[in-house]
Amino acid sequence: MDQTFSKFQPAALSLFRFITGLLLFQYGVAKILKFPAGTPFEKVELFSLIGAAGSIELILGGLLMIGLWSRIVAFILSGEMAFAYFIGHFPRGFFPILNNGTAAILFCFACLYLATSGGGPYSVDAKMGKKD
Repeated sequence: MDQTFSKFQPAALSLFRFITGLLLFQYGVAKILKFPAGTPFEKVELFSLIGAAGSIELILGGLLMIGLWSRIVAFILSGEMAFAYFIGHFPRGFFPILNNGTAAILFCFACLYLATSGGGPYSVDAKMGKKD
């Protein structure tokens, strides 16, 4: 069973990197570009803490999707998600299920994993021959 699944690990890593970047990118689009309508981020100002987070998510989420500078980008995003949790969610309570911090924790550790594992074979980094 291990051999069957392990041969898909490199492609799964690239897919995981892309989807993680896409999900972070969508938060940046919602905060900065106000799309789609009806999100809780419609009143976010660009020069605010949440606006800065949205800018980071928009730019670095895009870089993560294509796999450019994957390790450093993922490391920065991991730190941003840790800040998001401790600044925005933790003060509302200890339990992530009650303070709505589950996504921030998952993004933090997903990006931390990507920072240690790299972007996978289907990335701009791999095409450029970078070893980070």
